[in-house]
Amino acid sequence: MESYSKLYKEELLDRVIPFWLEKSQDTAYGGYFTCLDRTGKVYDTDKFIWLQARQVWMFSMLYERVEAKPEWLAMARHGAAFLQRYGSDGQGNFYFSLTQSGAPLVQPYNIFSDCFAAMAFGALYKIDPKEEYAVLAKKTFQNILSRKDRPKGKYTKTVSGTRDLKGFALPMILSNLTLELEHLLDKQTVDELVPGVIREVMEVFYQKESGLILENVYPDGSFSDSFEGRLTSPGHALEAMWFMLDLSKRFGDKALMDKAVRIGLDTLEYGWDKTYGGIYYFMDVKGHPPEKLEWNQKLWWVHLETLVFLAKAYEMSGSKQCYQWFEKVHDYTWEHFRDKDYPEWYGYLDRYGKIQLPLKGGKWKGCFHVPRGLYQVWQSLEQISSAKATG
Repeated sequence: MESYSKLYKEELLDRVIPFWLEKSQDTAYGGYFTCLDRTGKVYDTDKFIWLQARQVWMFSMLYERVEAKPEWLAMARHGAAFLQRYGSDGQGNFYFSLTQSGAPLVQPYNIFSDCFAAMAFGALYKIDPKEEYAVLAKKTFQNILSRKDRPKGKYTKTVSGTRDLKGFALPMILSNLTLELEHLLDKQTVDELVPGVIREVMEVFYQKESGLILENVYPDGSFSDSFEGRLTSPGHALEAMWFMLDLSKRFGDKALMDKAVRIGLDTLEYGWDKTYGGIYYFMDVKGHPPEKLEWNQKLWWVHLETLVFLAKAYEMSGSKQCYQWFEKVHDYTWEHFRDKDYPEWYGYLDRYGKIQLPLKGGKWKGCFHVPRGLYQVWQSLEQISSAKATG
C-alpha cells in the first residue's frame, strides 16, 4: 500500500495540480479556462459555473489539508472573485455557463451549479474566513434546499402529472455537501438533514431485487418500468457509496458502512465490462438496451470515484475483495486514462479502451475528479500504511 500511496500523491502534486495552476487561469477576465487540449492549450473560452466552483473548492481544500501554499490560496481567490461578480442571477441562482468575460450564456436550470458554488465558498471560508464567503455559502445552501423537490423549476421539460420522477443525483450530492458545509451549519440542520439523505440514497433509490442504485424513481420511491426508471449509473452509485462511508465514519454507523461496501461491490460486479475491462457508463437494470447511446463508454470520473470507494472500503472494512478489486480497477485506470507524455488524464474512451477525445478539460471535465480522486486514494492508502506500521 505504501507504494500505491506514493504513486497517487506524486501524480497529484507533481503532475495534475501544476497543470491546472499553469494552464487554466484567465488573467484577463478572471476565473478559469477548462477547455484545454492534450497539452493544456485553450480551445474554447466559455466558462461553466460548476467547473469554476469545483476548482475553487479543489485549491481551497488542498491549501487546508495538504500545504498552505500561497499560490493555491491565490488560485482559489481568483476563481471565487469571478463567481461572486458574474456567477449568479439577481435571485441568487447560479447560471450554468458564461462567456469568457462573464456574460450569462445558459440560464440557472441546473441546481448542481449551486451545489458546487456552496461547496466552493464553504471551503474557501475555512482558509480565508471572510464573512461574505460564509454568507454566500449558507444562502446558496438554503436555496438548494428550497429547490430540492423541483430542482429544475420552470426549466423542467417533462409534463407534470404523467410520469413524475425524482433523480438520484441531488440526494447523492447533498450527502457529501452537508459534511462539506458542516462547519457553517447549525447542529439541528445537520441532524435533521443527514438521516433523510442517507435514507434516500440507501433505501429509496436502492432496488433490493437487483441490488443496484436506480437513477430515477417515482416520488414515493416505487419503480418506474421505463427508460428513465430502469437506468442505473455504476459511477454515480459508487461515488455515492464513498459518501456513505464518510458519513458512517462521521456518525459511527457500522451498519451503514457494511451496507455501503456491499452495494458498492455488487455495483462494480454488475458494471464491469467482463470482455474488454473497465466500467460501463450507464446500464439498464433489466438488461434492455439503455436509453443513453453513450452507455458503453468508459469515463475518467467513473473509474476515479470507484478507486476512492475501494480505497476507503478497504481502509474501513479490511475486505480482501475490496483490495482485489482495487488492484484490478487501478491497473485499468492508470493504463488507459493517464497520459504518459503530458500532465492530467484523458476523460473519454470507447468500450474497447481507445481514446475518443484527447482533451484534458471541457464542458464537463475540469479540475475535480482526477485531483480529488488522487487525493482521496492517497489519504486512504496512507492511513492503511500508517496503521500497519504501528500495529
